[in-house]
Amino acid sequence: MLLLVTLRELFAYNYWARDRQLEACAVLSPDDFQRPLHNSFPSIRDTLSHLVGAEWVWLERLRGRSPEALPETGEFPTLEAIQDHWRAVEQGIRKYLACLREEDLSSYIFYTNLSGEAWRYSIWMVLLHLANHQTYHRGQVTTLLRQLGAHPPALDLLAADDAGLFRGALQKGGTRRADKSLTRELNQPGSQPKIITTPERIIFRVIK
Repeated sequence: MLLLVTLRELFAYNYWARDRQLEACAVLSPDDFQRPLHNSFPSIRDTLSHLVGAEWVWLERLRGRSPEALPETGEFPTLEAIQDHWRAVEQGIRKYLACLREEDLSSYIFYTNLSGEAWRYSIWMVLLHLANHQTYHRGQVTTLLRQLGAHPPALDLLAADDAGLFRGALQKGGTRRADKSLTRELNQPGSQPKIITTPERIIFRVIK
């Protein structure tokens, strides 16, 4: 089971990556935004609509409700419409995470899916699934942007860390650099890296 602090950081990353990708989409013409390109969903507009719709559905399930359908793509004719709806969903997700307790994570939610089937999953698994789902489809948007000749931004988790999203010692300029003394230790013959885990970080130290 993941720690609550990790899930909160995953969703901070989720919205950091979303905002960067939406900025890249803002340069598209209305025609390119809705141009059929034949991926899991026909266009960038349709893929983004699915992303915001999926977040809304899972937020409703976490709140104890079972939506019978995703929002219609026609509800999001423009990028601005997607952004407005997504901000409201984001506020709901962030509020839910802020009120969540560590002991809640192993509790189950019960819901009926879009096909009318009854399911149950632990809260931590639902949140991890949602974060992973969003990353998957952001990758598709990146591919679609390239097909349209646009320049998608780097959205890796480590890019977010380098940009200062997560806590940690960052060098001036926002880039994490390897500690020089630790680098020298790692380069010594016979040295072995040891991984020390903490609730918030993975730290490398050297065993001699």
